[in-house]
Amino acid sequence: MMNNYIWLTLFLLISYEYINASDTAKRLYEDLMRNYDKRVRPVCNATDVLNVAISLSVTQLIDVDEKRQIITTNVWLKHEWFDYRLKWDPQVYDNICIMHIASEQLWLPDIVLYNNADGAYQVTLKTKVSVYPSGAIVWDPPMIYKSSCPINVQYFPFDEQICSLKFGSWTHDGHQVNLSHIVYNNIEMANSLDDYRSQGVFFRNYYQNGEWEIIRAPAKRNQKSYTCCLEPYYDITYVLVLKRKTLFYTVHLIIPCVGISLLTLIVFYLPSQSGEKIVLCISIELALTVFFPLLADLIPSTSIIVPLLGKYLLFIMTLVALSILNAIITLAIYYRELNHKKSMPKWMKYFFVKILSPLLFLSKEK
Repeated sequence: MMNNYIWLTLFLLISYEYINASDTAKRLYEDLMRNYDKRVRPVCNATDVLNVAISLSVTQLIDVDEKRQIITTNVWLKHEWFDYRLKWDPQVYDNICIMHIASEQLWLPDIVLYNNADGAYQVTLKTKVSVYPSGAIVWDPPMIYKSSCPINVQYFPFDEQICSLKFGSWTHDGHQVNLSHIVYNNIEMANSLDDYRSQGVFFRNYYQNGEWEIIRAPAKRNQKSYTCCLEPYYDITYVLVLKRKTLFYTVHLIIPCVGISLLTLIVFYLPSQSGEKIVLCISIELALTVFFPLLADLIPSTSIIVPLLGKYLLFIMTLVALSILNAIITLAIYYRELNHKKSMPKWMKYFFVKILSPLLFLSKEK
């Protein structure tokens, strides 16, 4: 019986503390939101500059569309700034050191992606904001961005692409919002090269992409002035240097192409009187013709520039066509002498014996 009283007493004490903490948090929230206007920039004077710092954490490179020149990334865009209206003394409110408030109820910096290619310029998922007693605010919403990226497939599949994500305030100039980049000097926040690459983008929660690898990701703060306005505008540009993984294309594209092209050399080892020279050349040409549509599905579809691999395939098909022409001429000359008892023309004999044979390291007797 005594044990039941003890457990009941503990339960009542815990319930009281929980209710008391809830009441304190509610009272703090009401005090912070009283007379708070989210439409007003959080500065004491209208001429004061509000410092807003951002950092980008890339969690996944979803897609690289070479044809539309768009990359899709899953990112966390972290914002940090101070709001003097949201300060409190933790000792007055039972040592509450953090409050989570809905972002729709607070002033938020209008940071947008300038080079957006999908229409969703701003953060669409309005997650809660972390507010600290000093007035510091941290907002880290997730977002899937589709951004424009100039794609150069000249050296496909051994190509590298340089894409950027340019963030800045859409409304406020540099005299109202000073935009800067968050750099973590704490070794616990950036303890390896995988976390920060060139001190630009955060990669700790990154999921590897099957086709692309991010080899560098620097960040740069830019200042730009427009002809319409005298005030400067700041932006943070995050650069993603992408390198294509070549294993898939090497196995399914390059090795078959090189193997088929090497068969062309076998044609020249067949005897001159062999009619199979033409048969083999035509078979190789047909193999390339059948293989070419399959390659077109793998090669990026763009009319801006022809990939180097596409030029190689066109060269091989031209070389095989010339091999067929060479086999026809060789057989025509051979059977011309055999059937019609006509010798080779003097100019042709001079070309092959005097000029071409030294270039091929053949003696005149051969």
